[in-house]
Amino acid sequence: MGMWIFLYSELILFGGLFLLYAVYSNRYPREFSMAAKNLSQLPGALNTVVLLTSSLFMVLSTIGVRSDSRRDALLYLGGTIICALIFLVIKGFEWHAKYEHGLIPNSATMLEKPKGEMIFFSLYFILTGLHSIHVLIGIFLLSLMAWWIHRGKLSKENYVYLENSGLYWHFVDLIWIYIFPLFYVVVP
Repeated sequence: MGMWIFLYSELILFGGLFLLYAVYSNRYPREFSMAAKNLSQLPGALNTVVLLTSSLFMVLSTIGVRSDSRRDALLYLGGTIICALIFLVIKGFEWHAKYEHGLIPNSATMLEKPKGEMIFFSLYFILTGLHSIHVLIGIFLLSLMAWWIHRGKLSKENYVYLENSGLYWHFVDLIWIYIFPLFYVVVP
C-alpha cells in the first residue's frame, strides 16, 4: 500500500508539471513549435524503445523470481539496469548538444529568444531532468534488488520488494511515455 501512496504523490508532482506545460503551450503555441524544432525525434524515440524494453525485462525478472530461477531473475534485472544506463547516456548526449547550441536556461542564446521558447526549454530540462533523477533512483533500487536476489533474500516465497521496485520502474517508464510526445511529437 505504501508504494501506491508514494506513486500517487509522484503522479501529482509530474501531473502538475504536465499541467504547467499545457497552460504554457496553449499560451505560446508558435514559440513552443519553434523551440521543438531544436529537438531531434531520434534520441527521444530510441529512449522510448529502450525504456519499454527495460519494462519487459523487469516483468521477466519478476517472473524469474516467482518461478524460482535466480539466474533468470538476475539476467533480466541486469538487462533492466543496462537499459536504464543506455537511457541516461542517450539523454546525456542530447543535453550536451543543447548545451553546445546554448539552448539551456539562462544562457546568452536563450535570453535572446522569445519568452515562449525560454519556457519550453525550461520545462524540457525540468521534466527530463526530474525523470532522469528517477531513473538514477531506479538503478539504485534495481541494483539493490539484484544484490538481494544474489544473496537469497528475495525468493519465490518473498518477492514483494522486487514487485514494488517493478511498480516504481514501470511508473518511471510511464512518465516517459507522456514526456516523449509532449516535447518530441505533439508540439502545437
